[in-house]
Amino acid sequence: MAYELPIPTQGTHTRPFWEGTKAGKLMLPRCEDCNRTHWYPRYICPHCQSMNLGWMEASGEGFIHTYAVQHLVFGKWAKEAPYVTAYIDLKEGDRMLTVLRGVDPLSPEDIKIGAPVRVEFEVASEDTHIPFWRVVEV
Repeated sequence: MAYELPIPTQGTHTRPFWEGTKAGKLMLPRCEDCNRTHWYPRYICPHCQSMNLGWMEASGEGFIHTYAVQHLVFGKWAKEAPYVTAYIDLKEGDRMLTVLRGVDPLSPEDIKIGAPVRVEFEVASEDTHIPFWRVVEV
């Protein structure tokens, strides 16, 4: 089935992230001066304002920080509703907004804050694989 949702635009500062997703890896920007990672990719470290940035492979694991069920949605995402968006606390210390897969948006009481999650990638185009997160059974 063809991917029909919006595909993010790639820029030079996000290229390592998208190359990583194609390889099934979650790549995070990391400041070479303060050694902290950050999400989302940008040209300057939000922690120390250094421009000396590199990339590291993340574990692809984290925990649900919070979530919301999206019922009223417009555009290409409308046919997906209802679905769950979530902030994921990555093991590396950052927080990432995502769509949470493998949960029932009509039974939000079953979604647990702190539940472990793992990243997975969906092929959107030849050059773009989109990261989503799924609850891991413990």
